[in-house]
Amino acid sequence: MAFPAASLARLAPLPWKALERVAADLDAPISAVLDGRAAERELDRFLRARRDLARDERAAAAEAIFGVGLWRRRLAWHLGAGGAHAPPRHLLVALVRDLAGVEDAERLAAALVDARGSVPRRAGAPEDLATFYSLPDWLAETLVREVGDDAPALADALCLPGPVFLRANLLRTSRDALAERLAAEGIATSAGRFAPACLRVSTPRPNLVGTRAWRDGLFEAQDEGSQLLGSAVGARPGDTVLDLCAGAGGKTLQLAADVGSSGRVHACDLDAARLARLATRTRNAGATEIVRVEGVGPPASLRVDRAIVDAPCSELGPLRRGPDLRFRIDAASFRELPRIQLELLSRAAQHVKTGGTLVYATCTLRREENEEVASAFERDHVGWRRVAPELDPLLLDDRGALRAWPHAHGTDAVFAVAWRRG
Repeated sequence: MAFPAASLARLAPLPWKALERVAADLDAPISAVLDGRAAERELDRFLRARRDLARDERAAAAEAIFGVGLWRRRLAWHLGAGGAHAPPRHLLVALVRDLAGVEDAERLAAALVDARGSVPRRAGAPEDLATFYSLPDWLAETLVREVGDDAPALADALCLPGPVFLRANLLRTSRDALAERLAAEGIATSAGRFAPACLRVSTPRPNLVGTRAWRDGLFEAQDEGSQLLGSAVGARPGDTVLDLCAGAGGKTLQLAADVGSSGRVHACDLDAARLARLATRTRNAGATEIVRVEGVGPPASLRVDRAIVDAPCSELGPLRRGPDLRFRIDAASFRELPRIQLELLSRAAQHVKTGGTLVYATCTLRREENEEVASAFERDHVGWRRVAPELDPLLLDDRGALRAWPHAHGTDAVFAVAWRRG
């Protein structure tokens, strides 16, 4: 079976030859990633210790750490017998030689291993989905179960870096005005495909937090899929909204812009540290008069026009945002999630007025946490009618639920379903 391979094609033009000067220093961070440390933190630690590196060396080091972290299973296959226990440098050679296919790969490979012996090689490509795309078995099985014949396309998309998306802060600017401001600061963008305040950044590795637009609170970095979850709420000026699982507040601030100065957004979360960050972001966004940070839960007497439960989930939707995440996730931890999600949904429902809207949302693709939780809520709660969010029909399934996918829509994988009370 032929598998799509855009994720492999992107490797060829990267500045791999710069690795000759830094390969010896990459053993430690790559080993740490293979042992379960977060690749992003290891890269940050490495670059902070090596501020003398040239731009191409920094780029090559990042691709090496992330690449081995992501492609470890595929790389072990290319190394043949014993590949699963190969040293980091051998995995790096396989990445450059067998996946990137760089010119003069054998000479570069010899330089990378520092004359400590040849690196084994198996020609060709794996024939199974899990090995071809370097997936844990449980994840490969999940993709096949959820999208069937589209599983290779989804797997390929999850092996590509996620685009940088921004959400214009509509309390302070418009999407078009933000695009002009960023262009003046050397950052090119284009309008998002689906979300009304979304911009997609096309400038490679932009220093967004160094811009005047960022300091002025004109935007937030937020995937377009996440923005669609906020849009699914359908908040209008003057509405009162409950965000029961606000986290650090990306969707909270999006909702604040939707309801405007005459509305209110009540933000709750179990994590006090995340709510503290939300309070800071609220000030920067100019939303302090709109957002009320409630703590763990809202007052019992609170009644709202709309509520969203962006529930804790297995977070498989944004896997492309962390190349090593698939190997750090413990699938056994998913077992209790549907129960928790249904409890949160039931709790939020108590605060919605008659005629109001309740939205259940996740950033995962597992049916146990998506449609099955929604169906369980409908069985247990009479008087709620499922309604389709006012979104592009391309994003809605045959029951009116939002289903966005990396391979089909270019977003992280997200799910949302909405109900109206009474």
